Amino acid sequence: MLDRYSLPEMQAVWAPQNKFQKWLAIEIAACEANNKLGLIPDKDLKTIKARAAFTVERINEIEKETNHDVIAFLTNVAENVGPSSRFIHLGLTSSDIGDTALCLLLKQSAEILEKDLVKLLAVLKKQALQYKDVIMIGRTHGIHAEPTTFGLKLLLWYEELRRGQQRLAQAKKTISVGKLSGAVGTYANIDPSVEKYVCQQLGLTPCAVATQVVQRDRHAEFVTTLALIGASLEKIAVEIRLLQKTDTAEAAEPFGKGQKGSSAMPHKRNPIICERITGLARVLRGYAVTALENIALWHERDISHSGAERIILGDGCILLDYMFSLMQKVISGLEIYPARMQKNMDAYGGIIFSQRVLLALVGKGLTREQAYALVQRNALRARDADGSFRDNITGDPEVLKLISKAELLKLFDYKYTIRNVGRIFKKTLG
Repeated sequence: MLDRYSLPEMQAVWAPQNKFQKWLAIEIAACEANNKLGLIPDKDLKTIKARAAFTVERINEIEKETNHDVIAFLTNVAENVGPSSRFIHLGLTSSDIGDTALCLLLKQSAEILEKDLVKLLAVLKKQALQYKDVIMIGRTHGIHAEPTTFGLKLLLWYEELRRGQQRLAQAKKTISVGKLSGAVGTYANIDPSVEKYVCQQLGLTPCAVATQVVQRDRHAEFVTTLALIGASLEKIAVEIRLLQKTDTAEAAEPFGKGQKGSSAMPHKRNPIICERITGLARVLRGYAVTALENIALWHERDISHSGAERIILGDGCILLDYMFSLMQKVISGLEIYPARMQKNMDAYGGIIFSQRVLLALVGKGLTREQAYALVQRNALRARDADGSFRDNITGDPEVLKLISKAELLKLFDYKYTIRNVGRIFKKTLG
């Protein structure tokens, strides 16, 4: 487990104590179901429920000899229950317990991640509304394109993570299943009603059909969902990193009092939180690949998936939980520099209004190709000579034959380019 990244609530989910507690809950529920079928006497069921207990230390001690975790667990429980323990685990196989419990852990983790996402969405929405009208340059291919707003950028992230919220809800539903159908899934030595009863008690849906294991496409969907959400967080982190670059300097992640950026250069203020999110997103994608590889098992099962899952499932949930906490800190503490945004937009004297000028010239009767050539030569001259596109275009005799200088200057209007931003917000937020 990646304990250094664990937050208390998620860490508790993946602690051995919680796993074994789930195992015990499944075994006791199965005993209750078998009691209803007349397979376990009331007296023995009462003893089992009263005495069934375990300790992680004792299970680990027994497993050193058995090299089998479920047998070690059952042995420890039997030590506490006594003779009535012979009725525990009737007709079950290890995966009935392990896989059903694992689904419970993933469901529990998903519920924590859902709460994380709700918090982050709230912060994103708040910031998007706050910066809705803060104008900045939009960039395509890393090159200045046309104006947008910082709030619209935040709104885009908000909407993407709402899709992540829907994916997470679906992944939780997909993984919220259980199976107690025996060694190859045929209920050969256990009544199907036991599975139904246990799953009802645990809030799970019985698998319609299974082998010895819950099929791993379910786990792959879950881990891929974690990776997708992680990729969305990375997308946000990368954008903030780009905006924090010295040559851009339009926004920055929070920088704590007393924080240092470099052991050698006191002036440094590095986007280390966003860089951390970026790196952890790569790990989640690697886990998704492993989860996909785990789908194809030999015949009714092998355990090639098992060792990998001991890493990717718990750690994947822990990582995303941690990434959510980092991103919430970043978004809530974002530092925005509108003056620098304006300065960057003004580079080359309004070159970013080239499309408005192009369309105006087309409206005066030029073909698109003719208008494009006129605008491009003035725009590139401004860029190459570090001049002003506004001055160049309003001083071009060929252009002034078609449109007046006053008309041209009206085209250089930042607010015009973002006049529909409010409509986008309304469409997105309702």
